[in-house]
Order: sequence, then C-alpha cells, then structure tokens
Amino acid sequence: MLDFTQISELIEMAPRIIWFETPVQSLQDPIRFVSYAMQYATHDDMMTIRKHLSDDEFLALLDKIPPGIVDGRSWAYWNAVLNRYPAPEMPRRKIG
Repeated sequence: MLDFTQISELIEMAPRIIWFETPVQSLQDPIRFVSYAMQYATHDDMMTIRKHLSDDEFLALLDKIPPGIVDGRSWAYWNAVLNRYPAPEMPRRKIG
C-alpha cells in the first residue's frame, strides 16, 4: 500500500477530512483516513483518493475500518461501489 504521507494532493485535502489532526498525522493511518473520507470527503476528494488506490486496496481498507466512523448509508454506498451487494454487516464496537 502507498505511503499516503508522501502524496501532496492528499496532504492538501487531509485537513478537510480529519480537521482535528495535522495532515501528516491523519495520513499515517490509511485505514482510518479512508474511513473518515468515506464519511466526510467530497466527491472530488474521493476521486483523488481513488486515483491512488486500486479497487482491491480500497476493498481491503473497507474490510478493516474501525467501528463508529462510517454511517450506514456510506457503508452501503461504498460496498455497492465495490460490487459488494448486499453489504456485509457494519463494524461494531465490542465491549468486554
């Protein structure tokens, strides 16, 4: 997988997606960054991200997203975009 911290266009968009961290901090964890992007990025932002990820890489990230970031609508949409319909169950927090 790519080192997101080295891609200038992702560094520029990072503050719009994860506004509470520096761009480099937010890009150090691609799974978390893409999770927030699935929820908060614009269409243009996602097209830029998708230029740097193959469908297989994006699907692998989707399978690892942490619970609580992506809503049900975004979860269903991105699974459908990746030809996975019906979408698997969303990630859930496990207590205990």
